[in-house]
Amino acid sequence: MLLGGLLCALPFASVLSASAQLANQDEEADLGGELGGSAAGIPPTMLAAYKEASQLIGRHVPKCRGMSWPILAGIAKVESNHAVGRTITKNGDITPRIMGVLLNGSGAGGNTTTFPDTDDGTWDGTAQGERAVGPFQFLPSTWQSSGRDGNGDKDRDPHNAFDAALGAAVYLCGKGRDLTRTSQLEAAIFQYNHSRQYVANVSNWITQYRAAATGPSKDVDLSGVSGKARKAVQAALSQRGLPYSWGGGNATGPSTGVCCSPSGKSGAGITGFDCSGLTQYAFAQVGITLPHLASAQAAKGQRITSKAALKPGDLVFFAYAPGARSTIHHVGIYVGNGQMVNAAGPGTKVRLDPVDALSGFAGGARVL
Repeated sequence: MLLGGLLCALPFASVLSASAQLANQDEEADLGGELGGSAAGIPPTMLAAYKEASQLIGRHVPKCRGMSWPILAGIAKVESNHAVGRTITKNGDITPRIMGVLLNGSGAGGNTTTFPDTDDGTWDGTAQGERAVGPFQFLPSTWQSSGRDGNGDKDRDPHNAFDAALGAAVYLCGKGRDLTRTSQLEAAIFQYNHSRQYVANVSNWITQYRAAATGPSKDVDLSGVSGKARKAVQAALSQRGLPYSWGGGNATGPSTGVCCSPSGKSGAGITGFDCSGLTQYAFAQVGITLPHLASAQAAKGQRITSKAALKPGDLVFFAYAPGARSTIHHVGIYVGNGQMVNAAGPGTKVRLDPVDALSGFAGGARVL
């Protein structure tokens, strides 16, 4: 990120190591985390920093309205994937430090302009020019004006989650934006990085995190659902609370899984379901055989192309490239009211999730 509109070509997430970007997604969408009070894929300390900053912003920009943790999470997701893969201490210090490319006009990472050093290498490790730093990818020159002490240690460090989150909140709020208004929120994101593609990307993540923050309702109303659809949904709902198991579950019920997910999590020794194992089980209860692979399940039944057309009992798919069935990596069972039964990923349990909490909606399939 180049604050102050210095870079238009690419968000700085694109110049970080591949392992720091969307690190866990593959077949069965290794999502992790809990939705509702937290959010999938965000390390707990990072989430705590976003929430703390949204509470503290009134002290620093009293006229700011609408700052919330999903806004900060949307920025940090694109900039650094929430520092996933780094060590994050309880007070927010992140190691190793997250550094962007040296902005020397070389073209690497989209930079075409040279930016002279302003911090003598204090934050970016070099006096030969500038690098964007930390989970929110501040330029040192911008950090000098926007940086804040978010964890109360009397230091302002862009490599600290709490400090960086509060600094980002200050920057986004400007002199007192109303971020509940879409136009002002988009203007704040555009100021962060002068790219319409960047604004769209961040806005998409904010929408997903807002859905996660709201969370699904606890009860499912199946009063208008009957027949095989009702029975399949009830079968899936009956498995809520069972652990996610990579490769686990089949037509007969939960089973131990295998090793290993893209993040190295093993299902061996865990009795439960992965996403397609859960759907395979639910539909077996109404006499329908499904393969144990989300992308293969997408070939079954009648294709549903929009969320508005989904009905309880439909399969819901998610993909890296929604137009390409081969890239489908996750599946759930739609239960109505924007919710699905979901075996989300390692470390979670079968649960209800908002459909909107996951990216890459790739349509559905009606097999009943």
